Amino acid sequence: MRTMVNLAVIALITIVSGCTVTMAPPGQNSAAMMQPQVETKIETKAIPVVQRRSAIRSTGYAVISVQPSDVDAQQRLLAIRASKLDAYRGLTEQVYGQYLDASTTVADMAVLSDTFRTQVEGVIYGAKVVSIAPVGEDTYETTLSLDQDVVDDLRALYLASLASNRT
Repeated sequence: MRTMVNLAVIALITIVSGCTVTMAPPGQNSAAMMQPQVETKIETKAIPVVQRRSAIRSTGYAVISVQPSDVDAQQRLLAIRASKLDAYRGLTEQVYGQYLDASTTVADMAVLSDTFRTQVEGVIYGAKVVSIAPVGEDTYETTLSLDQDVVDDLRALYLASLASNRT
């Protein structure tokens, strides 16, 4: 009888020690805790904070109906030319920056006048026409692209000219 009790105690200890009790956190189903956990690894490549662009782009717009001509075809051609010049202005702003002159007049804690003038000046070469397309019925859009190497050359020449003017 004693051996029978010892065997029962050993069997009970073996059964109980092989089991664990997992308590589910409040608000979570205990059946969900029993589901096998699958770990998914997603590989990500490090993306640099500052990415070097291969080219800069600028888009210019012009309205057809305001072009100074009575001939429709000539108005369209002038609008294309004006939109291209607007895109060149955008490239120049990106390469050289803008000069901004602003003035605000305040009297009796009220703004009497607020004026500003912007100006951009520079030389752009090597720009490529990406697209010329009508937008709506009365506007043309032209997109230009400029390689980053050309941008770097233009900036270097500009900075060199500024340095030579100071000496």
